[in-house]
Amino acid sequence: MQKIYELNNIEETRNWARNFAKTLHAPCVVALHGDLGMGKSEIARTIIQTLRGQNTVVPSPTFTIVQNYDGISHFDLYRIEDKSELTEIGLPYAIANDITLIEWPEIASDILPSDTINIYLSGEGDKRHLSIK
Repeated sequence: MQKIYELNNIEETRNWARNFAKTLHAPCVVALHGDLGMGKSEIARTIIQTLRGQNTVVPSPTFTIVQNYDGISHFDLYRIEDKSELTEIGLPYAIANDITLIEWPEIASDILPSDTINIYLSGEGDKRHLSIK
């Protein structure tokens, strides 16, 4: 079943992510799909801060590839070129144990569980179309 949300600005996107965060329980995987600048990192940051405290510093894991927040793992797979690296960075462990947020999940598609929550983002300006499959 697909759910579609129309989000008119960054605050609506954050509010959606806050409410969504409250439904997550480990272990679960949330795969964030969308072009650069669509809000994948903002949604992940808001989920983490909702579950671990507003003052939690959440840098983008673009260069570190993974950040851990006491049972929440945030991966950015943009720079991963070989699937063998997924084990090296701890993705299978996180999938089995954590709330796992994955930006650019395509390279990991064959190891993601069937109940992965796939979020697709598109839009222009501050408006976002968010669909969940």
